[in-house]
Amino acid sequence: MKIAVTYENGNIFQHFGHTSQFKLYEVENSAVVRSEVIDTNGSGHGALAGFLAANGVNMLICGGIGGGAQAALADVGIKLFGGVHGNADEAVQALLAGKLGYNPDVKCDHHDHEHGADGHACGSHGCGGHHE
Repeated sequence: MKIAVTYENGNIFQHFGHTSQFKLYEVENSAVVRSEVIDTNGSGHGALAGFLAANGVNMLICGGIGGGAQAALADVGIKLFGGVHGNADEAVQALLAGKLGYNPDVKCDHHDHEHGADGHACGSHGCGGHHE
């Protein structure tokens, strides 16, 4: 089994689609036997699911993640544990122990909101091209 964590300076990076690194953990018999940090080489939201699948990942621990990325992960069979904060290594150990606190309904606030309903313009925060 292989677990990926969005990664920055030892901690879980909080925006899946903007992560520049993942820490990958190879697990055998409920124990980490190998880990490495890999660069995403600039892959964005949709491409990251394919990137993880190509690296043999079965599970992902991350912070915020949008609905499109969640669907892309589901399409390639990667189980998501989102809404997690803190140290990456500790999160993996908690997952392996069955004690990881995560949010099964995690959403990335940046993407999953009603555009225009509250009078804001999407262009003001760069989510690009969304108009009602």
